[in-house]
Amino acid sequence: MSKPTIVLVHGAFADGSGFAEVARRLLAAGYPVVAAANPLRGLSFDAARVAALLASVDGPIVLVGHSYGGAVISAAAVGNEAVRALVYLGAFVPDTGESAEQLVNQFPGSTVGASLKPVPLPDGQVDLYIDPRVFHANFAGDLPEEEAALYAVTQRPASGAALGEPASGPQAWRTIPSFHLISGADRIIPRAAQEFMAKRAGAEVRVLDGASHLLFVSRPGETVAFIEDAARESVG
Repeated sequence: MSKPTIVLVHGAFADGSGFAEVARRLLAAGYPVVAAANPLRGLSFDAARVAALLASVDGPIVLVGHSYGGAVISAAAVGNEAVRALVYLGAFVPDTGESAEQLVNQFPGSTVGASLKPVPLPDGQVDLYIDPRVFHANFAGDLPEEEAALYAVTQRPASGAALGEPASGPQAWRTIPSFHLISGADRIIPRAAQEFMAKRAGAEVRVLDGASHLLFVSRPGETVAFIEDAARESVG
């Protein structure tokens, strides 16, 4: 059988280039790969864009989301029978009515509030960045300092509206098998929050002890192995 397409959806403060090593390894293993451009403008807006991209993919899909991208894939996959598995990488898995902002504050240990650098926009909205001065310590603690600095200066902002918008409608994890790779030393989404969301979703769970929020960058081999396991279990 042909292998499923792996669609990678980045989260806030990032873009698809962060998946470079994961994508390289998946391609070498024979998987078609698509790295979606997540607009980071609002949950319903972003999910609609990713859903449109998914509709253009032929054959079965394993849909992967990191951080805020987890909330996006939970909405984008609804009603798409080609999506066979949802893979969450240190990600938000909201239920209807929950926002990323709410979930991150539900458990102690997150540094995200203290890490944000807001940039007011002319339309009255606000773009949010991770302050480069704390990016390494709070977002990418297990990367070399020089590498973390590059991710800090090339990050893409998320709108305040995106992180504060509650999930609406049905969530795909209620009907599609899910797999959650937990970043054990995450200072953005606390491990306890990830475990709560994964358990609620009935996800298969693996914990990367010591991994930061950028676990797919610092631990690409284990990330790819996890995605491949999900693909084999859900597609064959």
